[in-house]
Amino acid sequence: MSAPEEVYSAILDETSQLLVGNEDAIEALTIALLTNGHVLLEGVPGVAKTTIANLFAHAANLDYQRIQMTPDVLPADITGTHIYRENLGEFDLQRGPVFSNVVLADEINRATPKTQSALLEAMEEGQVTIEGETLKLPYPFMVIATQNPIEYEGTFNLPEAQRDRFQFKVVVDLPERADEREVLERFDNSPSLKPSDISNVISDADIGAARKVVTNVHVADKVFDYILDLVSATRTHSAVDFGASPRASLAFLRAGKAAAAIRGRDYVIPDDVKRLAPLILSHRLVLGTEADISGRNPREIVDEVVDTVPTPEVELGDSKPPSVASDD
Repeated sequence: MSAPEEVYSAILDETSQLLVGNEDAIEALTIALLTNGHVLLEGVPGVAKTTIANLFAHAANLDYQRIQMTPDVLPADITGTHIYRENLGEFDLQRGPVFSNVVLADEINRATPKTQSALLEAMEEGQVTIEGETLKLPYPFMVIATQNPIEYEGTFNLPEAQRDRFQFKVVVDLPERADEREVLERFDNSPSLKPSDISNVISDADIGAARKVVTNVHVADKVFDYILDLVSATRTHSAVDFGASPRASLAFLRAGKAAAAIRGRDYVIPDDVKRLAPLILSHRLVLGTEADISGRNPREIVDEVVDTVPTPEVELGDSKPPSVASDD
């Protein structure tokens, strides 16, 4: 299974045994998996954020560790530490839960900034440093974090540097009535249904092969310019103090290639970029005081940017790789 669309389809079909109506979240997680990305899931309690992460990791056959983030969690609780073994007379490295393929930082904003920062090196470089020793993390590696947007007592806002390291922020909404009805019926018929009941449907080799396909997806010059225009527009918007960073541009590039690949294309079109804009930009914008006071939110600004920046018209010969481009 080397085609990214086959990887995505297999994961979606398997997770759909438990999940109802969360296709967008599974798509974002699949894209992140194929591009070394990390995902922030935001939603009110009870919308299956933790279940989404658990099911995704299980279907993708990835080691999974959950960290319940609270104010008393320390950086060493995440990365690990050296413990003295009296019977051996020496220190032994006790690896933390970050040494896993998928690390779920549940309610990440309940941990202190010091503890949140324990994930920075891991998310950016795929390694951690413990008492001066640098250790590589497993391959593949991704962080999935959750946070509650309505309950702020006892929470710590994620610093901009931390938010910027998340490729996507996915908002998990309350389900539609029909979807919630299906959930009730499904669990009425199978009340003990749980993540461990689904199968591992892909392998490390499948992920590696699909990543190579994504790397070779073609991006036309007009699509490059469209990415840069969107990112630049966030920096000059009157309601924004600090717009998206170059890391956002790279996120568009990598995620756009994966989004095209899971749709069976070997070239990116502007619509791939446009669809990703809310996921990539919303959590990266720092609004000005006036916009904040007036109740504006980053998603509104992103929608304005997408509506304002002209979508380029890319001809078939421009969008396809040179080897398959049309002669017309």
